Amino acid sequence: MTYAANMLTRALLIGLLSAVAAGPAAAARTIDLGDSVQGRDIVAVEVAGAHARAAVLVVGCIHGNEPAGIAIVRALERAHPKADLWLVPVLNPDGLAAGTRQNAHGVDLNRNFPWHWRPLSGVYESGPHPLSEREARIAYALILRLRPHLTIWFHQHLDLVWASGGDRRIAKVFARASGLRYRPLPQLAGSAISWQNNTLPGTTAFAAELPAGEPAPTAVARYVRAVLAAAHAA
Repeated sequence: MTYAANMLTRALLIGLLSAVAAGPAAAARTIDLGDSVQGRDIVAVEVAGAHARAAVLVVGCIHGNEPAGIAIVRALERAHPKADLWLVPVLNPDGLAAGTRQNAHGVDLNRNFPWHWRPLSGVYESGPHPLSEREARIAYALILRLRPHLTIWFHQHLDLVWASGGDRRIAKVFARASGLRYRPLPQLAGSAISWQNNTLPGTTAFAAELPAGEPAPTAVARYVRAVLAAAHAA
């Protein structure tokens, strides 16, 4: 590819991202949610559209070795949604720093929520009791406070939308816009998604399982569009 063609491609990519997330959102604000086990900040960024409706929560990283969603959440900070977006880039900063699925206590936060919690060990270590981990308690309190009409949790590396409750129509909208395969799959004991779908009637939570690796700018733009499409459908 020639230099001119490379520059044209780069310009097109920049233009695409700008169209999806044009400039800083005027209504954006950062909220300190608390600290991780090792004292790292956990924050949310609220981006409220001019005619915002119900809250939509997006979590970029709950497993520290699945960080691809962070770039998407950061791009959403510059979006202009119709919904009231609440964006948590990293719920598990200690795991992210260590490159581990679990938090600093060795607990899988996505097995630490109350719905059908049971003791698990190994890679899915669920902790000594439900909500034993401060990071899980932070997410639990935020969801109860917001009662988000839609919550999207980014994971890796299955390359699919894991739909296990709530309004499947919304998950299908996200799947079509994102290019990820839509799969109705079982609920998981102790997961944040299963807890919300079974505890807060009328709300929807699902997992967006991204492919392995860091997403390219075009993929980030596509996933941003998918989040906004799902938020509009919710």
